[in-house]
Amino acid sequence: MNKVRRITSPNGEEMVLLSVAEYERLIEAAEDLRDSEIAEHSRREIDAGTEEPLTHAEVKEMLAAKTPLAFWRKKRSMTQAALATATGVAQGFLSEIESGQKPGTAATLKKIADALRITVDDLI
Repeated sequence: MNKVRRITSPNGEEMVLLSVAEYERLIEAAEDLRDSEIAEHSRREIDAGTEEPLTHAEVKEMLAAKTPLAFWRKKRSMTQAALATATGVAQGFLSEIESGQKPGTAATLKKIADALRITVDDLI
């Protein structure tokens, strides 16, 4: 295992230093966990009959998308303008949510999910 060293910054914040190899291992582990969580979530919803199954290619697309909203909007063949009209949410705000710049309120995410025929969980 790579050595990890604790340090204190000049302003008193406790930090750690680690090798690039250890950092990359942690990033890979986090990505693997995210992939597993998405697969498990999908499996549970498919088993419950509440989610449409995705193809392997679609799962890869979802994982590569900047946000789940970007994936689902594209999958539903909707433009941001069409989604804005369907939800009553300003296109600029949808763009900010889709790019990950803003989280969107629960009410806004519900409107988006309804228009895309998915659950709010699918967007977060």
